Amino acid sequence: MSLQNDPRSTRELIQLALTEEDEDAVWSLQYRANQEVLTAASNLCNSQNPKERELGATILGQLGIPQRNFPDESLTILLNLLKHEQNTDVLSSIGFALGHLRDGRAISSIINQKKKPNSSVRHGVVFALLGYEEELAINTLIELSTEEDDEVRNWATFGLGSQIETDTPAIREALYQRFLNENVENNYGIYGEALVGLAKRKDSRILTRLVEELSSDYVGILAVEAAAEMADSRLYPALIKLQQWWTGNSNLLETAINNCQEVNQ
Repeated sequence: MSLQNDPRSTRELIQLALTEEDEDAVWSLQYRANQEVLTAASNLCNSQNPKERELGATILGQLGIPQRNFPDESLTILLNLLKHEQNTDVLSSIGFALGHLRDGRAISSIINQKKKPNSSVRHGVVFALLGYEEELAINTLIELSTEEDDEVRNWATFGLGSQIETDTPAIREALYQRFLNENVENNYGIYGEALVGLAKRKDSRILTRLVEELSSDYVGILAVEAAAEMADSRLYPALIKLQQWWTGNSNLLETAINNCQEVNQ
């Protein structure tokens, strides 16, 4: 059954999503994305039941996928809900919904949730702020990049390193702290995102360690991505040797080699 042509009624799909946590039902509602679904989601957001409010926010976040229907109406409903919401699951859902909507008008409201004790709420805050070049969003990601929770810290580092082009001393320092202080064995993803972010900004402080990693017995894909971004001829010998045995993304490795070779010519 095609989700775009789901024959079930909006009410039936909502009941399925609430009682059986049926993801297909949610997607069908988001694909349908008509006035009836918007009204139903709005009503859910006004419910006394937090599970219903959570579902309402989730529906609004991607209403009309892959395009967007009623983005302004969805944003207004979500921001109104955010003003008084206390339930952590609902707050998390609002954060992710705002992240999908990608409307900068939400930044000043969602950052007020950054100190909530629940990590899923803070994760939602980070997701909502990804890709914005605004100083307020960047400063919040810098703050959350020192998070105790690994998932929040990982996404904040990813947001600073790869999702924006802004290059400031504060961003570099935040990334460098993750590069220096993450346990590579346990949190390679966070370390690697910092590595890529610093490479994009041509930060020479990572060069020695990057050569060492590219020359080691285990080479993560983020290290090769960092080499491609760094485009430094001093990485070229290690990349050529890596080509002999690495079984990762061959296209990425070829790009890294070409980028570092071009600097040499």
